[in-house]
Amino acid sequence: MKVVIAGCGRVGAALAAQLARESHDVHVIDREQAARRRLPPQFPGRFQAGNGFSRSVLEQAGIARSDAVVAVTSSDNSNLVIARIAKETFRVPTVLAHVHDPRRAGLYQGLGIPTVCDVTWSVHRIHQMLLHRHLVPDVTFGNGETLLVRSALPAYLAGRELSEFEVDGEIRVVEVTRDGRSLMPRQNTTAAPGDVVTFAVAAHCLHRLRAFLDKELGT
Repeated sequence: MKVVIAGCGRVGAALAAQLARESHDVHVIDREQAARRRLPPQFPGRFQAGNGFSRSVLEQAGIARSDAVVAVTSSDNSNLVIARIAKETFRVPTVLAHVHDPRRAGLYQGLGIPTVCDVTWSVHRIHQMLLHRHLVPDVTFGNGETLLVRSALPAYLAGRELSEFEVDGEIRVVEVTRDGRSLMPRQNTTAAPGDVVTFAVAAHCLHRLRAFLDKELGT
């Protein structure tokens, strides 16, 4: 995955280092050249000094070919501009933004831009949203150890018991929305075409749920 990260503060540097360790193609932008020091000495990605809301700088960073853009500068206004440029001008598939003032989160959401507000676990949260973007948590508990995520099930899974999707202590089916109505599944409840299922999942097992659904979806 090719990711452009605007902002090389604590969050941006930590996220860039983690993604680079996982062999993703990472390009970091920060207005201060000195911010490069926050990255690991052997950082395999690229660093560029410049304003992340400058279209020319974003183009030099390869935004037109990127799979995701993450705006994590120290300014909410800059993050909003960067996110909008990425989403509306360059049509980047995944755009995420960090919001320092939670009261502004609604503005981003109104533009269809997912946000992260909590500084204490924002790197973990952004990482999950990038790698599991079709399983973005609706609700989180604690410091993000347990998540509620929703996923539509393909029609060919109809007839299978929902309990087959569960893993003890890791994944649990807690709700099903069917024909616009919500129901609490019984042990023998079977999937129906069009079901949207809510899973409770341990954060460290989100990849397991994703792998299962990807396999079932044939991707």
